[in-house]
Parts: sequence; structure tokens; C-alpha cells
Amino acid sequence: MDRKKFLLDENEMPKKWYNILPDLPRPLDPPLDPQTKEPITPDQLSAIFPKALIEQEMSPERYIPIPKEVMDVYRLWRPTPLYRAERLEEYLDTPAKIYYKYEGVSPPGSHKPNTAVAQAYYNMKEGIERLTTETGAGQWGSALAFACNRFEMECMIYMVKVSYEQKPYRKTMMMLWGAEVIPSPSTRTNSGRAILEKDPNNPGSLGIAISEAVEDAATHDNTNYSLGSVLNHVLLHQTIVGEEAKLQLEIAGDYPDYVIGCCGGGSNYAGLALPFVRDHLEGKEIEFYAVEPTACPTLTKGEYTYDFGDTAGLTPLLKMYTLGHDFIPPSIHAGGLRYHGDAPIISALKHDGIMKALAYRQLECFDAGALFTRVEGIVPAPETSHAIKAVIDIALDCKKKGEEKVILFNFSGHGLLDLGSYELYLEGKLKDVDE
Repeated sequence: MDRKKFLLDENEMPKKWYNILPDLPRPLDPPLDPQTKEPITPDQLSAIFPKALIEQEMSPERYIPIPKEVMDVYRLWRPTPLYRAERLEEYLDTPAKIYYKYEGVSPPGSHKPNTAVAQAYYNMKEGIERLTTETGAGQWGSALAFACNRFEMECMIYMVKVSYEQKPYRKTMMMLWGAEVIPSPSTRTNSGRAILEKDPNNPGSLGIAISEAVEDAATHDNTNYSLGSVLNHVLLHQTIVGEEAKLQLEIAGDYPDYVIGCCGGGSNYAGLALPFVRDHLEGKEIEFYAVEPTACPTLTKGEYTYDFGDTAGLTPLLKMYTLGHDFIPPSIHAGGLRYHGDAPIISALKHDGIMKALAYRQLECFDAGALFTRVEGIVPAPETSHAIKAVIDIALDCKKKGEEKVILFNFSGHGLLDLGSYELYLEGKLKDVDE
């Protein structure tokens, strides 16, 4: 009988994260001090990050052991299953095989706790009592609220206002885990107040919410800032996804020709893709596709240059694809894919031709998500539906060419807290918007 899912036992869970930095074809351009334009030093990051994460951000080590305390929390949901999407294959009548790594089984319902748990742990070990962060659709905010709850820490979340209003149940989930959640821009911070003075109806952006969270952390001695994407250590923690997927594909007897994922800041896609990028750099033929919305086309239309990670200019300058740190995206429902920049690692891989990028409109992604729900039975988050749209297009191209390729994608989170978005879609009330 053909297997539908491929499982690992808890004792088979990878015990190390993979750090791609020493394997990159060229070193990353360093983060710069915005005042001096010189590379930042570890001491400059210590005001908002713990020492252990700063070391991981710049580590030359290829593998970094996962602490036992982090592994113990991971075991609540990891290892996650790898599914063969046979019903989708049959519906598309494609010779391609389609696999997806299902990260929706975590308590918050997405891949985000892979780094949230690690970040909360390292901060707790260094005596930090409170973490601040931003969140868009709420996947990251709920993950950090969950992680802080596990390690008995306070959590303050600045949630992009439009998502705060669109996705009330994510806010409820965060509050159940003990977090304080407020819409951003807010009156809590100088940066928030300045933006509201200019535009009282500002819908918010991840860049604005980052400014507020960083300012909050920098002005409280017991507080650090925690970021859910973009930075090297965040992508590092997510690589457990790809490391597990490699073991599961060995059980399936397959290896991917395509590795696909939705991409906002880059964390879920990097988590799946980077262990396979390592193989690609060693000679394996794999095509990598990062998929984003046309409403926030960072990789497909952005400029590869140094820019701030936040709107107020409080962060170091990062070399990345960016639409500009003052970019305010349209209020699409894929709230997790509305960041103005992309991770430096993802940006460098795309710039050097190792990864490719695709952009799709909102409605065609919801069409893909609805189709997946009907044939596979699992409701994808609107973010994940971008990856599914690309998978469908590539699978149909395989059908046209008669190619028996293997497609792997990251199912970054379920859509059970996004049913309001699907309701609008079914009622014909969603609109396509471009940048």
C-alpha cells in the first residue's frame, strides 16, 4: 500500500541546527551601523539580544547543537509529518510527485515556534524577564507568546493594526498564553506616536511594529527584543524543518527536484530550503522557488541594497532585497507576507542565482488554497497558499512536458484561524491588489 505520510520517532529528531554561513559561495555583506556605516560589533547588539543569539548570528560553525531544554519543548509537536499529496497529484493529472512538510501541527499552528522556543530559552538563561516583538498575521506573535509561557517570561506584542482587526482569534490565542497585545502604530512608543500624528488612520506595517518593539526593549532593562524572521539565527533555528524532511524523503525513496515555500521575511522557506541548498552547492540539481504576493514584491521588484529593518530607522542596516523601509503594503490577507525586506541569506542566494522568486495575486492564491482544501482536506494559511499556487503551476508544467519530477514544499501553517479571510473569498469580497 502506498504511504500517505512519513513519520520520524522523537528519538530520530535532528539534534543540531544547520548554519549555512560557512557554506555560502561568498560571505554575507555585514550589517552596518547606520551612523558610521561601519560593520556593527557584537556589543552594539547586546542592548536588545542575548549573547548566545549574537554568537549564532555570526557563527562560523556548520552545525549548532540544540539545547536539551529546547528539544524537550519541541517534542510537544516535533518531528512533524511529511505528506505525499497524492490526491492533488491525481486532480492535476501530473506525473510529478508532490510532498509537503506539515508545520501546522505545532501548538500555535505554524513553523514559528521552532525559533520562538529557542529565542525565549536563550533569553531566559541570561536573566531576561520580558520579550517584545512585532507580528503581522499573528503567527509569530502567537509563537512567541507560547514560548514565553513555557519559560515563564512576560511577552509584549505590537500587532500590525490591519491584522489586529482582520484576525482577532490570533490575538485571543496570544492573550491566552499570557501576552499583552496592542495594535501598531500605538501611543505606547515615541515612534508609534510620531506616525499617528502624521496619519491617525495608518493601517500599520511590520516595519512600524518593529520600531515600536525595538524602542520598548531598548528602554527597559529587563527586556530584550525577539524577531521572527530575517536574521541569521532565526533562519538557523528553522533548519530543523529541512533536516527532518531529508530524513523523511529517504524513507520515501525520493529526493526533490524543486523546493518551494512562501516568503515574507524568509524564515519558513529558509527552514526547509537551506539544508537542500547545502546539497545543491555540493552538486545536486535542485530548483528553489521563493513565492511572495504581488502586493509586496520584495524579491521580484525590490532593490538589492542596504536598508533599515524598521520604519523609524532604529535597526542596523542590512544588505537585502527591499521595497524601502517606509513601504506600507496594501491590506492583503496574507499578513505574514507583508514585510518590506527579505532575509540577507535569502536575498544573497537569490541575487547570486541560486534561488528564484515568483509573485502571485491574492485571489489566485486563495483559489489554490481552496483547491488544496478540497482535495487534500487540510486548510492552508493564506501565506502557505502562495507556495501551493507555485506547486500547482510547476506540477502542471511537468504534465505538459511529461516529466516525473519530485516537488517538495513547506506547508508553513494551517488556516483555521484565517477562516474569516476564506469567508470573504467565498463571498466574492476579496480584491486583487498590486504594489
